[in-house]
Amino acid sequence: MAGQRAETAVEFEALIAAIEQSPIATPGLAAAALSQVRDGVITGEGPTTKGRIHFSRTIDSGDTALIARILLAGNGAVSRAEAEALFDIHDAAFERADNGRFDDLFAKAIAHHVMAAAGRPVPPRAVALAPATALADWAAPEVALGGEIAWLEARLRRKGRNCAPLATIAAVLGFATSWWAASVAAAIDLAA
Repeated sequence: MAGQRAETAVEFEALIAAIEQSPIATPGLAAAALSQVRDGVITGEGPTTKGRIHFSRTIDSGDTALIARILLAGNGAVSRAEAEALFDIHDAAFERADNGRFDDLFAKAIAHHVMAAAGRPVPPRAVALAPATALADWAAPEVALGGEIAWLEARLRRKGRNCAPLATIAAVLGFATSWWAASVAAAIDLAA
């Protein structure tokens, strides 16, 4: 494996195993693995899609299972590097074929990062990211302060793609700004 980039499915599995076996899994390794999932989502090819049919620009249940496995292997709060990689995956995928699991995982992971970075307590990843745990059960509104608001706003504005998981993040964290309200209103008008 060249650096942190896996060229084969076996190398990618070894990368994930290294993250899972490390007592202090580095966010850099997790972000590298998530970036490879993003590449597979974009092209429908590569070590993360081997052995299955995968359509480009689509997140399927196999992708979501890999993302969950990578995130659950980490320790502590979801890191900025992992959150950035998740936003990149979200931006790369135009279709979802996983019954909403990625959107749920995405919203919870971003909220986990923002709350922890703002100094708020967060549950362990296994609890916070579990499908059975509702985001509203542990995420408190209006907790993101200073730089975290600026980072989140920049990510939410990127490429102008607003959708359900981004609206969930904004609503649960109490991230109501005039630009967000205007973009939601515009989306509703467009749909009507």
